[in-house]
Amino acid sequence: MSLELFDFTQKSLWISFASISFNPLFWNIAARVAEYRTKFITRLLGGNQYYGCYALAITIFSLGIFRDYLLVLYKMAIDHQPKSSFLQNDLIKGLAALLFFTGNTFVLSSMYALGVTGTYLGDYFGILMDKRVTSFPFNVLENPMYYGSSMVFLATALWFACPTGILLTIWAFILYLIALQFEGPFTTMIYEKRKKNK
Repeated sequence: MSLELFDFTQKSLWISFASISFNPLFWNIAARVAEYRTKFITRLLGGNQYYGCYALAITIFSLGIFRDYLLVLYKMAIDHQPKSSFLQNDLIKGLAALLFFTGNTFVLSSMYALGVTGTYLGDYFGILMDKRVTSFPFNVLENPMYYGSSMVFLATALWFACPTGILLTIWAFILYLIALQFEGPFTTMIYEKRKKNK
């Protein structure tokens, strides 16, 4: 891809980049350090692990809403970026619509299948599920929330024919893959610990 397809001088691009980067870093640090290792959040809320988990859920959800507000800036970043004539056709628009629908289906159905405590890191609070969720969408993808979110990012970039949006999508996906390198083994360790303590 030619560098002419990117405008790195736009402030909206860097705000989008920062907003995409912040959330996975925040929830991993908050859940692992402020709760799992120190029980700080639970102690702050009177020792009730459910209150702690719900407080973190509200915080993560609020940050998500704020990020989505900033993703208006993602859209703005895309608007301010050069467009690719190669991406401006009905086939790409159709692919974008399919990715948007599929990605949102994965995200929303994951949240439904896991519930609040499963979605918002309840295992770090000691709130463990009785068994692994294997129903849809987990029978299709192992990490449907991360893949679904990435699909929505990519759908937006393709719909607006913006190579910079594709670049931001790749960055978001890389961050999710890095987060999974920490989250997956850590969650497995939590459940293994429970098995040993039974």
